[in-house]
Amino acid sequence: MKKIILSLALCLFAAAAFAQDGTAYEGKSFGDGVKKGGVITTDQIETNLGTSTKKDMKVTGTVTQVCQKKGCFMNLSLPNGKTMFVNFKDYAFFMPKDLAGKKVVIDGFAERKETSVEDLKHFAEDANKSAEEIAKITEPKKEIVFEAKGVVILEN
Repeated sequence: MKKIILSLALCLFAAAAFAQDGTAYEGKSFGDGVKKGGVITTDQIETNLGTSTKKDMKVTGTVTQVCQKKGCFMNLSLPNGKTMFVNFKDYAFFMPKDLAGKKVVIDGFAERKETSVEDLKHFAEDANKSAEEIAKITEPKKEIVFEAKGVVILEN
């Protein structure tokens, strides 16, 4: 009888230990997805980055724009009225082109960077900006960019 109880207890312990705990966000997942915990909002990025040039973090925010050629980048709104450029690690996945206005959680690296005029013009072309808007890009831009290894489009 002791062996049966001990075996049953061991089975229950093993089942609990190996059970999936549902730590991923619910919604459509891209790349590596995003596990719950340690998520900040876009208004906390600057503080979280501190004096670091690059830092691993999870961020939630609202998408303002997606590359209309392939979905190869997106922008998230920042509280100061600006946006944060988000690209995807190793060009491994793309976002739906109709994602603007939806909330997402991203996991990856925020980095202080200077984006060249050439790259800014390329991104503007991919975003279907007009020739006049592209011609106005004449200076590099110092900004925080994000390389996402995983994205989840939140359901609510």
